Amino acid sequence: MSTIPVPSGRTDFNMVKTAIHRKLIQKLNLDRLNEVRREDVRREVTAILESLIVGESTPMNLQERERLSAEVLDEVFGLGPLEPLLKDPTVSDILVNTYKRVFVERRGMLEATSVQFRDDVHLMAIIDRIVSAIGRRVDESSPMVDARLADGSRVNAIIPPLAVDGPCLSIRRFAHERLMADDLVANQTMTPQMLQLLAGCVKARLNVLISGGTGAGKTTFLNVLSSYISNRERIVSIEDAAELQLHQEHVVRLETRPPNIEGKGAVHMRELLINSLRMRPDRIIVGEVRGEEALDMLQAMNTGHDGSLTTIHANSPRDALTRLETMVAMASLNIPDHAIRRQIASAIDVVIQVSRLSDGKRRVINVAEVSGMEGEVVTMQDIFVYRKKGIRESGEVMGDFMPTGVRPKFAEKLTVAGIHLPASMFDHPTMH
Repeated sequence: MSTIPVPSGRTDFNMVKTAIHRKLIQKLNLDRLNEVRREDVRREVTAILESLIVGESTPMNLQERERLSAEVLDEVFGLGPLEPLLKDPTVSDILVNTYKRVFVERRGMLEATSVQFRDDVHLMAIIDRIVSAIGRRVDESSPMVDARLADGSRVNAIIPPLAVDGPCLSIRRFAHERLMADDLVANQTMTPQMLQLLAGCVKARLNVLISGGTGAGKTTFLNVLSSYISNRERIVSIEDAAELQLHQEHVVRLETRPPNIEGKGAVHMRELLINSLRMRPDRIIVGEVRGEEALDMLQAMNTGHDGSLTTIHANSPRDALTRLETMVAMASLNIPDHAIRRQIASAIDVVIQVSRLSDGKRRVINVAEVSGMEGEVVTMQDIFVYRKKGIRESGEVMGDFMPTGVRPKFAEKLTVAGIHLPASMFDHPTMH
């Protein structure tokens, strides 16, 4: 949805919009807005708006009146200037760096927009609307807040004194169009052979860790892999913000809860994970492991809850295991390092590294097997890798997916589970 440009010389447009918005709020019974059907209120608002516009001394053409009407309705019902961006399906992130600068991410690349708020007060009003809808608040005593929009999009707001230049808002859009496995192959995120292997890993109940940086596509990939879980299994998913779109019949979705205004009532990932073990799950899916719950997750994986899936923030498969070790240590149970590593080696079967490249495209750059222990070290071996070759003038990254020639030890588990993969799929290209 594109905004209609204000004709040059019409600097009074925003003043008129502000004045009409104020008058409209005075005329409307705001308490009724939540009780009456949205469309009925919209019609009422539009009628009041028309009469107010006619009463304004500033002459306006039809285009300007339509734009003014749309913008004031967005102020009343939505998130003001951000509404056109929220309606744009190509936008995956909306990043408000103070009231004057708004950026979006499209297809993995950041770009500036012409969207602006009037001032800090205007931006704060929109932030307040978002957080108050879920019973939270943001002020000097609590200057950071995480929230979720009605459509599932994740929101983070941070205000002064922590944000030096003024309030900042980040919205991670919730994708309504679920990407399927075929889409990831078509997008060249991975090859059909890699998909065949990873689908087999899920079906054979291997424990899978998806590693990657912010915005690399970890949750999307987790969604795709979860589609290979049988409909006959009971899945319990645990997330900070419910984003996973699981289509199996037997799914229980759990979500953490932040503290209330008094700072009480928080429910953390670890408590949900411990509780989930009492719910007879066949599979446990943890949206992202980021703290001491890592210990409980590893213990669950090691005590019969195989086939679990989770994601972690890390830059390589080796880094992912190191981070996991650090998180387990956060549980402060004084477990020796070698015992933690032994738990990791026996719990995790496969680490998948996803990455967003410099051209914005997402790739599975590594599929690695956790093969065991050698002395004090967890051993790993790469099964598939993505080799970069260079960058075209257009900025597009060139590269190839290739098997390393290593046949994974877990191939036998797949065979036992009735999943037969051609031996040639692991052959390195130079072998032919």
